Amino acid sequence: MSEVSLVALLADGAWHRGPALAEALGVSRAAISGRVAELRELGLGVHSVQGRGYRLAAPIELLDEERIRSELGERATGLDGLYVHERIDSTNAELARRGGPGMQACLAEYQSAGRGRARRPWASPFGANLYVSLAADVAGTRAPLGALSLAVGVCVIEALRDLGATDLALKWPNDIWAGGDKLGGILIEHRGELGAGARLIVGLGLNVAMDRTQAEAIDQPWTRLLDHLAVVPSRNRLAAAVLDALMRAVQDFEQHGFEHFRDRWQTFDAVRDKPVRVIESQGERVGIARGIAADGALRVEFEAGLQSVYSGDVSLRLAP
Repeated sequence: MSEVSLVALLADGAWHRGPALAEALGVSRAAISGRVAELRELGLGVHSVQGRGYRLAAPIELLDEERIRSELGERATGLDGLYVHERIDSTNAELARRGGPGMQACLAEYQSAGRGRARRPWASPFGANLYVSLAADVAGTRAPLGALSLAVGVCVIEALRDLGATDLALKWPNDIWAGGDKLGGILIEHRGELGAGARLIVGLGLNVAMDRTQAEAIDQPWTRLLDHLAVVPSRNRLAAAVLDALMRAVQDFEQHGFEHFRDRWQTFDAVRDKPVRVIESQGERVGIARGIAADGALRVEFEAGLQSVYSGDVSLRLAP
């Protein structure tokens, strides 16, 4: 049996005696202790008291393929595959291994090798956040690949707003913010060129309920969806809403290009008319952000004049 089978038994947050867990899973009592230790290593809080057994620090709703499909309704027919994993290296990597054709989605409770931009590690504690990827074949389009991350950001942030989230913003090119701190990130990988068709993988990491002890490795200000919602939806409803947003972003981008998203993106622009530090491979420059161009490039007013920035990181923290 896998670790998540133990999690499923503990998911209600009630006390469960070790012998009963061992019997239910068909393992030894000693094996239960070992698996509890592994769950703690994945970022789950598991309490143990002699004579009472084990319980999670808080109840958890596990992701479930059938429930996600139910929440998607008719939109689920657009997926050729929907895979929910307990533990994986990364959802993007899993879809890359599976290959195409067709639209496929992958979600996971835990990632051992989640990545952000520039291969930076992405904190992925078990069951605390949302880790989802969508793979799709995109026909030829004149829109540059960099603009797709902006389109995805628009659709995701609108979906979160529809669920009741507040104080949301987008930071060029792929960050989702809430209350001025990072809420999520988008990672797009592809094979082939968009002008001639490509196989895309769109990954999203969204902080949902992660606590400070689970995020000790994060080196920048961050926030979680839990703190920006009056009523927190079920994890499966949230997963379906975000997955639907990814599907709509890819389909609309393929059909209409970035122009369909530009005005919507600018309503959420977190850095427009603010001093920014642009960090590029050749060095750093400081200027004033002036919105985005029709092709999704960031327009920045430097000393030498207004220029388009197509790659690199943008920081509001002017001091390195």
